[in-house]
Amino acid sequence: MTKTAEQYKKVIANCRSVFEKKARDYGTAWRILRISSLTDQIFIKAQRIRTIQEKGISKVGESIEGEFVAIVNYCVMGLIQLDLGHDKQLELPLDHTLSLYDAKTKQAFELMQAKNHDYGEAWRDMRISSLTDLIMMKILRTKQIEDNQGKTLISEGIDANYLDMLNYAVFALIKSDESAENVT
Repeated sequence: MTKTAEQYKKVIANCRSVFEKKARDYGTAWRILRISSLTDQIFIKAQRIRTIQEKGISKVGESIEGEFVAIVNYCVMGLIQLDLGHDKQLELPLDHTLSLYDAKTKQAFELMQAKNHDYGEAWRDMRISSLTDLIMMKILRTKQIEDNQGKTLISEGIDANYLDMLNYAVFALIKSDESAENVT
């Protein structure tokens, strides 16, 4: 397995652990959220990251890395919601929920591998702040698609934007881990 694949899977395992713990605490209460609300949750997290990056200080005390984990998990929730729709079954069994999580992160991993091949891992030469900006741009695109009732003329849909945001957040977490390793 390549270094990127190993790092990616490590990050996803951490994100999944957080997701599972929250699912044990709260169940799948997030199923009540519409796609637009999930997009807004991702926006809030990305906006907080950007603000902290620009101001250089966090007054809440929660890490930027924790916010990137939240972006990954909200993107997974959004992808699941796109598949399941906004139906009456809000509470899903934990094992089924985790199976859906695994399927969506596998889809994102496969997309990452394909794009990494074509782009030559260009993300490795990017700054974390640029990855944040790309996430913000994808959020704005997603909001526009939502405002157009999901219709696009030539562009990819909401799901493709969620997958890209998820992967950008994973890349930011990999780069953050690498920076922390270089400090020690």
